[in-house]
Amino acid sequence: MKIDVTPDTFRLAQVFTISRGSRTEARVLTVRVSEGGVTGWGECVPYARYDETLESVTAQIEGLPEGVSREGLYDLLPAGAARNAVDCALWDLEAKRSGKRVWELAGRPEPGPEITAYTLSLATPDEMRAQATKNAHRPLLKIKLGTPDDMPRLEAVRAGAPASTIIVDANEGWSAEVYADLAPHLVRLGVALVEQPLPAGEDEALIGMERPVPVCADESAHDCASLPKLKGKYDVVNIKLDKTGGLTEALRLRAAALAEGYEVMVGCMVGSSLAMAPATLVAQGAKVVDLDGPLLLAEDREHPLLFDVRGVHPPERALWG
Repeated sequence: MKIDVTPDTFRLAQVFTISRGSRTEARVLTVRVSEGGVTGWGECVPYARYDETLESVTAQIEGLPEGVSREGLYDLLPAGAARNAVDCALWDLEAKRSGKRVWELAGRPEPGPEITAYTLSLATPDEMRAQATKNAHRPLLKIKLGTPDDMPRLEAVRAGAPASTIIVDANEGWSAEVYADLAPHLVRLGVALVEQPLPAGEDEALIGMERPVPVCADESAHDCASLPKLKGKYDVVNIKLDKTGGLTEALRLRAAALAEGYEVMVGCMVGSSLAMAPATLVAQGAKVVDLDGPLLLAEDREHPLLFDVRGVHPPERALWG
């Protein structure tokens, strides 16, 4: 077995801004695992929030022994981007060698399309209203907030897209006091979900706090080991493969979260269709699906995922799985 890892860059369709900064491109790592003339592949997006870089994640992957299995991978790498790309590549390799689709190997029903959120970049209220108006045909819009001036932005988006369902991602940008002040306005403006309102290290403040809008754990939730710390704070768990460290743990986390009474959201970093493809399996029946990474790109992989009025479709064999 041979494992290769290479960096790839995809231009964004426009500047994408969140409370932590702006970007004009998606920088990803592509992993290829080859054995017996067959190659499986996967993609990850190293994330600085978790102290990951292209270089550090590459070193983790290159340090793996030959012949690593999906089961053995979990003893060799922690949850995170490196394990994600290798895990997904191993799933793809197994599917290609067996002639089966990944969902068959995982014992799951054949997936179908799921409506996905479309993310509006953080900007001035006028610019965000213009973005919302342009995308008002989309049933689900996600707004990146987390600044001292969030209410005018939220009001502007609602005015621009009066019929769309809105979810809000504060990216850890609010304090408990700010969130408590904003909550009634979120209800008034029909916000359906609030993602990670408080910093992960300060979310104890959510215990006992009224949650008139469902609150979703993102930076506070990584893998199954994270679940015990979410009790009493959150209603929904955001599952991202770059956090769980692959499809294998993402499926486990989905089952464990549902068993404990949480609803699930399936999200993504900004990456290509290859990164989203495995997540479409986890997204089946989720409360919220946020797999819009390819919609934010000016370029994508060959055989990209299909997005239409029914949502994001599962991958073709030629892409993954």
